[in-house]
Amino acid sequence: MNKLGLIFLVTLMFFATSCAQEKASSPKEALEGTPAAQSQKQEPVPLPKTTKVILLISEQNIESPQRAWWASQIDLSTTEAGIARKLIEGGYEILDPSSLSGIIKQKPAFQVIELGESESISLGTASGADYVVLGKAVASAGGNVPQSNMRSCFANVTAKLIHVPDGKVVQYLEASGNSIHTDVITGGREALAKAASNLALQITDALNKEKAGGN
Repeated sequence: MNKLGLIFLVTLMFFATSCAQEKASSPKEALEGTPAAQSQKQEPVPLPKTTKVILLISEQNIESPQRAWWASQIDLSTTEAGIARKLIEGGYEILDPSSLSGIIKQKPAFQVIELGESESISLGTASGADYVVLGKAVASAGGNVPQSNMRSCFANVTAKLIHVPDGKVVQYLEASGNSIHTDVITGGREALAKAASNLALQITDALNKEKAGGN
């Protein structure tokens, strides 16, 4: 083989090696250029915003004074706790008293049991809530169950669901519950819990309709 032929052979081998290296890397580059790969590089879709709700339902059990967590140092009432559980199960966020205590302390108008509609909207606005449930729950005792020492107990809850951003009352709500017990305070608490469960279904339905409507 002459010198010219040897040079040509070496050049051909070098060219073949370079092509092989390019082909080895090309599948990855080609894959990165596909629509599937490009879609993987896109920013993740943000999760839907959780609807925030404040429960402002004063409560009066049998033989007990009317109480409200925003007017004193108590936690959610029996009624509010029952509603909160149902709403949380439905995917809604309940703003608890501890997260609102600082805002309430700044304004004496928030520290009354009979909280007005305008004050509840102001509290909702200050805390970033989407909805406020403002209402009142009262338990009462009936007569004795015949031929027993059990007492009939009843509870009634009235409330309204308010859309905070525009101050609109979305829906007026009312529910009741009953129980029988030897101790009227325990019986009243059980009746309040049942009324709360019934009211929670109405609130959830109203919120779901609001969500479907775009609010």
